[in-house]
Amino acid sequence: MSTAFRLPQFAGRLASRLPRTVDRSVRRLAVASLIGQTLLVVTGGAVRLTSSGLGCPTWPRCTDTSLVNTPEMGIHGFIEFGNRLLTFALAAVAALMLAYLWNLRKERRDLFLLALGLLASIPAQAVIGGITVLTNLNPWVVGLHFLVSMALVVFATLLVNRAFGRTGRFRTVPLAALPGVMRPVTAAVALFSALAVMLGVVVTGAGPHAGDADAPRNGLDWDLVSHIHAVPAYLVTAGTLVALALVVLRRISGPIRAAVVGLLGVTLLQAVIGFTQYYNGVPVLLVASHMLGAALLMAAATNAWDIARSSPVK
Repeated sequence: MSTAFRLPQFAGRLASRLPRTVDRSVRRLAVASLIGQTLLVVTGGAVRLTSSGLGCPTWPRCTDTSLVNTPEMGIHGFIEFGNRLLTFALAAVAALMLAYLWNLRKERRDLFLLALGLLASIPAQAVIGGITVLTNLNPWVVGLHFLVSMALVVFATLLVNRAFGRTGRFRTVPLAALPGVMRPVTAAVALFSALAVMLGVVVTGAGPHAGDADAPRNGLDWDLVSHIHAVPAYLVTAGTLVALALVVLRRISGPIRAAVVGLLGVTLLQAVIGFTQYYNGVPVLLVASHMLGAALLMAAATNAWDIARSSPVK
């Protein structure tokens, strides 16, 4: 029997073994996607904060003659190549997610498209990373690389919520009725969180952690843009406190209460880290913590907004 004749049969047998409902495996892969995208932010930060941005001085190879880092490149080559390897791990998770959703691609189009978007973004991130290296860590390209990672954290959060039936058209988790103002409040918090992250990228481009001693800076006044960056952060805090007051005063329980409390915790933690690093000369460990906090903030703000928009209004 020819290979061409056997291939459809093999594909049919494989498809028959894939899930026909959103099962535990699909949910685990969704969580793995979110964790992986968050880790990518952390490892990308480690590359810059350890001055390993040019640890692999070329792209797509690590050197002109090697796909991987070499012992002569030392710790910087290891850190940069490790960050590149994580991208392949994320691609594997996204590909598995698509495979597991194959039988549900029409019924659960929402999950399938989110998983497809995560997979399609990975080569795009790789290209942006390559441009980052080839432009000698241009701060605006580095910033774009980080912002795409933030967007992927948002998509992965939506994927988790829908895989667990917390939000969307196929919601199975009961949600409490919310006052009508909760939707615009959480939407504003999510918007200001994104603005704070974008301005944080500008602050980083003006600051001392360039990723390499010879990498350029954006030429802006670091102190001034730091204060501008703080404005949307204050608005995030104010909006979160309004959302908390609504759930407490209206005695609303369930996922939205947990989402708002979690959002408040991340927001306050980010504020403490931000102020501490500002007044202590932006030490590396605090900057790394602030980058992780940015990913957690985007996930928490997205989660609160997504639950609020899926909840009934009273």
